[in-house]
Amino acid sequence: MQTAIDRDQIAATERLIRPHIRRTPVIDIDPRDFGLDVRHLSFKLEFLQHSGSFKPRGAFANLLLRKAPAAGVVAASGGNHGAAVAYAAMRLGTKAAIFVPKVTSPAKLDRIRSYGAELVVIGEIYAEALAASEARVAETGALAVHAYDQPETLLGQGTVGLELEADRPDIDTFLVATGGGGLIGGIAAWYAGRTRIVSVEPEAAPTLHDALKAGRPVDAPAGGVAADSLAPRQVGRLMFPLAQQYVAAAVLVTDDAIRDTQRRLWDVLRIVAEPGGAAALAALLSGRYRPATGERVAVLLCGANTTAVNFRH
Repeated sequence: MQTAIDRDQIAATERLIRPHIRRTPVIDIDPRDFGLDVRHLSFKLEFLQHSGSFKPRGAFANLLLRKAPAAGVVAASGGNHGAAVAYAAMRLGTKAAIFVPKVTSPAKLDRIRSYGAELVVIGEIYAEALAASEARVAETGALAVHAYDQPETLLGQGTVGLELEADRPDIDTFLVATGGGGLIGGIAAWYAGRTRIVSVEPEAAPTLHDALKAGRPVDAPAGGVAADSLAPRQVGRLMFPLAQQYVAAAVLVTDDAIRDTQRRLWDVLRIVAEPGGAAALAALLSGRYRPATGERVAVLLCGANTTAVNFRH
């Protein structure tokens, strides 16, 4: 039977994973600090989550809702999901093997190694690392923990929406970066149309944008500055119906806009965000998403696994 991905199941998942994850803060920002003309601006600081991104929510949901065999768990990742699965496996006493492509940033490789997982760097892009991980699962019988196309993953990531609604119940719009779609799919399932959900992707990896245009998941380019977090070949099939129903818009931003947003987050707030973590805000700062007059906007800052700032100088 297919696991329902809805508010009740997300709430139940939140109760299960609560002892293992951080409830990340929401801060209110003076929009003028970023040159924005909006009524209200909030940032959900999900990069403060364990392992440096939102991903442990889905990782713990998988490991607590599904039974891992003696062979342990296997995950393919651009980096953040792998770090999260490695972290969750370490905390729960389970073996983990993490497969990542060569584009994965050194910061994310270091994270994965620090949690004691077996790390396999293989392939040029995420899809190739995924194929290698699937071969390992077939060989060993390990539990595959998919980065985005797994019910438990969506349920875990949906708890971001649960927390934000509890802390800021009056927002009109929530901007979320999209890769494979587990995060925005879970958030969309939580809000179920009660708040405007906007997807943001790099122009070089327009995966959900192209899928919505085509009416089905389709192959998309997988490049750009955020290729280690926002560049799967296709969005997940589990999230796609949720996106069709509940995602109000899918906007694209340039790599230059993402880099500029990283710099501005550092200059204004001393926040270090990786490219994928800065993408949602880049839509606001570059004008690719233009709020209506009086709109109350929240932005998800979802990851900080980068070596972009050198603290030795």
